[in-house]
Amino acid sequence: MILGISELLRLVKEENLVEGLSERELTNPEGAGFDLRIGELYKLRGQGFLGVTERETPELELAASYDPAKSTVIALEPRIYYMMKTIEKVNTPLDVAILFRPRSTLYRSGVTAFTGNCAPGYKGELNFGLINFGAEPFKLEMGARIVHAMFYEVKAGGSAYRGQWQGGRATTDGKEVQV
Repeated sequence: MILGISELLRLVKEENLVEGLSERELTNPEGAGFDLRIGELYKLRGQGFLGVTERETPELELAASYDPAKSTVIALEPRIYYMMKTIEKVNTPLDVAILFRPRSTLYRSGVTAFTGNCAPGYKGELNFGLINFGAEPFKLEMGARIVHAMFYEVKAGGSAYRGQWQGGRATTDGKEVQV
């Protein structure tokens, strides 16, 4: 079952479900969840590897970051894959999982966000991929609402996230053994 706004706002207030929500999301959320904002944008450098027991992700080069004191607009170049990190942090209890969808303005403009799920017990910022499939650059302002988060009840409790991405880490530091 998708959790409704009144329950989400209660969980934000009482259990710190999402830290750093914008005033809009705290006072006038839309739909059945919260819109999350882009805080950092990275370009990938180098190769990645995913093996049975080991993995390595490309290095990241910071391309832009959100500064509430100024407007920063960056152009997503066509057919370039970027990583992004949210401004908001989540503190997911064991009976909640989160699924994400790109906001429709992105795909209406030829851009998509590669999103996933957030497991029960995960705490930290969220990382997603972005790619501009269009033929022209797409202008993106840092701090813009970019993904919609929907919160789902996990019946009978979930198994706590124990992965190495806990805390919002965006890349590996060389090759590492997976847990």
